[in-house]
Amino acid sequence: MSIKVKNLSKQFGSFTAVKDVSFQVQTGSLVALLGPSGSGKSTLLRMIAGLEKPDLGEIHLTGAEATFQSAKDRNVGFVFQHYALFKHMTVAENIAFGLKVRNLAPEEIKKRVAELIKLVQMEGLGQRFPSQLSGGQRQRVALARALAPRPQVLLLDEPFGALDAKVRDELRKWITLLHKETSVTTLFVTHDQHEALEIADRIIVMNQGSIEQEGTALDIFDRPATHFVAQFVGETNFIESKLCEPELVCWGPFKFSVSGFKMGDKVRIYFRPNDVYVSSNPETLQVKGTIEKIRFRGPLIELTLDIGEDKSIAALVPKGVSLASGFKENMPVYIGITDFHAFHQI
Repeated sequence: MSIKVKNLSKQFGSFTAVKDVSFQVQTGSLVALLGPSGSGKSTLLRMIAGLEKPDLGEIHLTGAEATFQSAKDRNVGFVFQHYALFKHMTVAENIAFGLKVRNLAPEEIKKRVAELIKLVQMEGLGQRFPSQLSGGQRQRVALARALAPRPQVLLLDEPFGALDAKVRDELRKWITLLHKETSVTTLFVTHDQHEALEIADRIIVMNQGSIEQEGTALDIFDRPATHFVAQFVGETNFIESKLCEPELVCWGPFKFSVSGFKMGDKVRIYFRPNDVYVSSNPETLQVKGTIEKIRFRGPLIELTLDIGEDKSIAALVPKGVSLASGFKENMPVYIGITDFHAFHQI
């Protein structure tokens, strides 16, 4: 086991940043800590790195307790959002810095720096300074510097947060390949759900200092365990109603089969825009609505649908389907909901 966190808590004055958090990260895996700003994920990462001391709980790294070890004794690589490169050092000197601190032989340092420059695809740029690099290149150098001492654990704090969308997308693909090549156990913090869903083996969703749910991308997206996860991960619609019959929630023309509720319970139903089926022709188990607005989103078209009851819902359909169906604003359509999640109202 590379990382084991047990009942970890941290307060800053009267504010509880992390509350009784426990989880494990298997050796060689890539795990995301996902949550909004202020959810405690960066504080948790800094405690694992040894940059913050916990008030309660334990941290184990590669099988040994490290709760109160100094950061330099943990054999952990750490990458910050804003690179934290030494501006007066070249790319090669930045990568070599941690190796020199460990008093490695000059030839060994030179060989390791050359390996890492090739690994992060920065060949020919070793003598450049950070100011001469793009944001994506600087983040690659920061990763190479963190990997230089061959850490057993790599911690990334919003590693793509300071980059534009296209560069973020390129780096996400690159870091997936890098992880496959190095197999270093990696825990990264992000508030970007798409980032977490795309590259993580497992996702730990945090909110207000606690873990809401842990699982694979499919678990988190398709089987949200709480209201928060259902709303935070992926786009979602929701409606609120009551049971109209045992195990049946009725809302306007829609009917949802549910279990675990009793008559009189208030129920919130969540369903994603991609689970809303829209047709220009009437089909079984569909209800009538109207297209209020059409929004172009690249390969997908977002439809805002008026379904009565003073409620609009969003649907995502492939662009080809929208064109073939002749969808346009104020057009009557037929709507079905193919998947949903039911919770007791908060």
